[in-house]
Amino acid sequence: MTSVKTSFAGLELRCPVIVGSCGLTASVPNLVEFEQAGAGAVVLKSLFEESIVREMDGMGDLGDHPEAYDYVVYSVGSKLISDYLDLIRAAKAAIHIPVIPSIACHSDGKWVEYAREIEEAGADALELNVMSLSTDKHAKPGDFEQLHVKIVWHVCSTVSIPVIVKLGANLSNPVALADALYAHGAKGVVLFNRFYPTDIDVERLEYALKHPLTTAADISQSIRWAGILSAAVPQLPLAVSGGVHDWKGIAKAVLCGASAVEVASAIIQGGAQWIKEAVSGLADWQSRKGFATVEAYRGRMNASDPANADRLMRVQFLKYFGGIH
Repeated sequence: MTSVKTSFAGLELRCPVIVGSCGLTASVPNLVEFEQAGAGAVVLKSLFEESIVREMDGMGDLGDHPEAYDYVVYSVGSKLISDYLDLIRAAKAAIHIPVIPSIACHSDGKWVEYAREIEEAGADALELNVMSLSTDKHAKPGDFEQLHVKIVWHVCSTVSIPVIVKLGANLSNPVALADALYAHGAKGVVLFNRFYPTDIDVERLEYALKHPLTTAADISQSIRWAGILSAAVPQLPLAVSGGVHDWKGIAKAVLCGASAVEVASAIIQGGAQWIKEAVSGLADWQSRKGFATVEAYRGRMNASDPANADRLMRVQFLKYFGGIH
């Protein structure tokens, strides 16, 4: 009998599909629907550092009243956090699959305090989404990666639940960073965070909103690095995010070494029904291929095999398509 059970970051999952952080995961009724559809876990809508700062900035100039400023900072921050903790508690009361809150941050600071409160609210794990671009010309090479390590070390030294790090693709050496994150306590990484897509309206001469959802074509970079990372740092569990739009995307991610996938765009477009269809399709494929479990084929096509490594690490296409100009 075919099983689609897996484990990721110390969490036992009934299938590899984790519903990724998005607007849908801020609603408890949606979470119940995702569980009923067969999801393995859910990542709650992120608590954004930027949201707290924005609300503080919108309170007006309190520079001449430091006591009032301190009160506003505390009140705004406390309200946002209180609402988020209520969401965690409500989710834990309503569903039985793992609930993973998410902190989207771009600096090192108050997040350690938030992480502790999130754990106390009943979270099964915590995802840290370090959302930042390295644009400081005075920064030294490696400073950006070191920021990730510093945040992870602080959080892991404070909480006992598994800490998962969702990485951006703008890294100089994902392998070295993943190894450092594992050494400092991370229990899993997700490849990759999708940055806000940039476009320009050339008639209005202004920045324009580009379609924020992924397509199946977006999976390429994530599975390449999953294949490389799972071979280089095999002790660190991986999940793939971005471009998983059907059961084939799940299978590709696992074949490259991932233990799970985070899916948001496909579920936004297809609803909870997408989960049922994807998990069913994966189980059927496993049965056809003779894979009794997910672990039976996980990493089968990663860089541990020299032939696979040659393809995963190739950045030029001329060897295969040299006749195309």
